Amino acid sequence: MDRRRFLLAGSAAASMGALGLTRTGRADATAAPVTVGMRPRPTPQQLRWQRDELAMFVHLTVNTFTGKEWGDGAESPGIFNPRKLDARQWARTAKQAGFRSMILTAKHHDGFCLWPTATTRHSVKSSPWRNGQGDVVREFTDACRAEGLGAGLYLSPWDRNAKVYGSGEAYNDYYIAQLTELLGNYGKIVEVWFDGANGEGPNGRKQAYDWPRIHATVRKLQPDAVMFSDAGPDVRWIGDEKGVAGETCWSSIAPASVPYPGYDRPWVGDLLGHGDPHGSAWRPGESDVSIRPGWFWHPEEDDEVRSPDALMELYFSSVGRNSKLLLNVPPNRDGLFEDTDIASLQGFTAKRTALLAANLLQGASVHASSSDIAHPASNVLDANPDAYWSAARSVRNAWLEFELPHEVEFDTLELGEAIALGQGIANHRVETWNDGAWQPLAWGTTIGHKKLTRFDPVRTSRLRMLLEFAYDTPRLSRVAVYRGPDRRYGPGHNEK
Repeated sequence: MDRRRFLLAGSAAASMGALGLTRTGRADATAAPVTVGMRPRPTPQQLRWQRDELAMFVHLTVNTFTGKEWGDGAESPGIFNPRKLDARQWARTAKQAGFRSMILTAKHHDGFCLWPTATTRHSVKSSPWRNGQGDVVREFTDACRAEGLGAGLYLSPWDRNAKVYGSGEAYNDYYIAQLTELLGNYGKIVEVWFDGANGEGPNGRKQAYDWPRIHATVRKLQPDAVMFSDAGPDVRWIGDEKGVAGETCWSSIAPASVPYPGYDRPWVGDLLGHGDPHGSAWRPGESDVSIRPGWFWHPEEDDEVRSPDALMELYFSSVGRNSKLLLNVPPNRDGLFEDTDIASLQGFTAKRTALLAANLLQGASVHASSSDIAHPASNVLDANPDAYWSAARSVRNAWLEFELPHEVEFDTLELGEAIALGQGIANHRVETWNDGAWQPLAWGTTIGHKKLTRFDPVRTSRLRMLLEFAYDTPRLSRVAVYRGPDRRYGPGHNEK
């Protein structure tokens, strides 16, 4: 979102080297491999987080009333008055659209707190909303739980209102006090969202954030929550604010490559977008993007809401590239989601549900180059994500072949690795049997939790999946094909 985002893409050569790829895009088998059996794996919390696939960001603060994206901290709390605020409307909308959690900006860079904090008067208790007795965080967390959603909170480290900001330890104490209130008084929190913003310019105040202390506070008060930032420690920013992960996207990364949030080097954005197959930490990517041009509601943007087709493109470029989609939907000055935003989300849900309704490979016989006896090839057609096929332990390449009793037509391919055991597949190729020979259909690099690929419709009764190189035993939990309606936009299109 609106953080200091001036990371530049690294050079192509540097990028390929970091990813272990040759100039053809294929994995370099001569690159130093991670020791077999030592590849990183997700914690139960990270696994559950990624399988959720969709989370909704909710940006609300004084900016909603000033029309700004970054407040300066001098705004009067008196302007904050979303008279019809209904967090249950937010949560119902998210739930009906298939989102599993929501994240609220409890405090943005302007320092205005959406809960009645004891740390400052710059909060809802100094506003006319609910006669100064309101608590947006309470209403938000209660609404999430009423709808069966996970509740997450964003607390900006950068605070343009706090007089102690830039003072060192005094501000860290102030920030920890706010974090303690949020994590200790509102029940279970599933995600804590940090950024590294420190953006007052070369002559502005600077603050050295005590990240070890911040992380320790979260672990103590919310041990099951995942923490997001450029540098994790649990999940990472994907390197842009467009909702687009790298075509090659590893969930692993080397912690030293991005040692703290806000770490600025020319190659960091590219690294975050692609990950590192040799990285020692499991730190999957989250793709944050707004349904509107801005992160906060602005009336002039009511006609610029992303269409259902554009939201589908975002789904393919984030979830479909081994990332998670964090889609921002900002409430208006009444404290409600706009009808246009809700309608677009409903259209997105309908399209996504229709496309992924039926795996056309169901009923196929499945053969493999090799299999672990406990994990047969037929498991890739099982909808249970914990059921998977595993090749023989010693191999690093393998194939699966599907034979149907009749031809099917499809234009979308879904693949999924058994990521509970890590991510290892570096190259894959898909072929169809036509005119008495195997014909190439698609080629790609990583798979991870989910890989979605679209192409012109094809008809066949036989499909072959070749896993050309893996850093560990190849394991797949899902192979599916679908036939979608004709698409207005081609792959990768992200316009509104």
